[in-house]
Amino acid sequence: MSLETSELASERIARRFVRFFSAAVLFFLVAPVLTVVPLSFNQSTYFSYPMTGVTLGWYEAIVLSPEWRTAIANSFVIGICATGIATVLGTLAAIGISRPSFPFRGVIVPILIAPMIIPIVIVAVSLYLVFAPLHLVNTHIGVILAHATLGAPFVVIIVTARLMAFDTNLSRAATSLGATPLTAFRRVMLPQILPGVATGGIFAFATSFDEVVVILFIGGTEQRTIPRQMWSGIRDQINPTILAMAGFLTIFAVLLFLLIGWLQNRNAPAR
Repeated sequence: MSLETSELASERIARRFVRFFSAAVLFFLVAPVLTVVPLSFNQSTYFSYPMTGVTLGWYEAIVLSPEWRTAIANSFVIGICATGIATVLGTLAAIGISRPSFPFRGVIVPILIAPMIIPIVIVAVSLYLVFAPLHLVNTHIGVILAHATLGAPFVVIIVTARLMAFDTNLSRAATSLGATPLTAFRRVMLPQILPGVATGGIFAFATSFDEVVVILFIGGTEQRTIPRQMWSGIRDQINPTILAMAGFLTIFAVLLFLLIGWLQNRNAPAR
């Protein structure tokens, strides 16, 4: 066997091993979801196999429950508002720190991404201590601002990475032709970084939609979201509607991943 043939065989074996290992890791991550979702159709009130029958009653109970409807509405309203704030502020911050002349970048960048690094309990306690004197606890505005704080770092990181591939000479050319800085940003820079901005916004929305610790500290009954409703259901009375909501969230998460994949594919030619 020639050296070239041996190298090709080794490369094929390595590719097969990587694929097998990736599939094993993916199965390990997805297996809990694959076991939980079928139980949401179980007629029994117990979270265990074997299933005693198939029913859609638990999904119907979610639709008919005022508590679940309020939680769903709060999650979407808070998530959309928090995503809008996080996307705007995170994009502006990313544009600022991506400039070569930006001062104190080494100090400001860790501060911007601190909510991703610091344990969430510490962030929740800190937000409560800041929001309580401002009367923002147990208010929708307080929860929206808190979730925007958690989502902004994702926007900063993703948009900053996108700006690394942006040619700043395009903005200079636009301003030299008479465009104002705002027009140059809107007509030249924004179309180039928009996939990154949208991806960061999706991550910010997912962070808000999935958050439970902060809402326990600064949210009240009127700000009850889906994760808090699920947490309360687990603590107070275990009900299969939690599994039904887990099925809804799984489908929603898959849709978000598909949207992110579409944005990455759209972004690939420019990258």
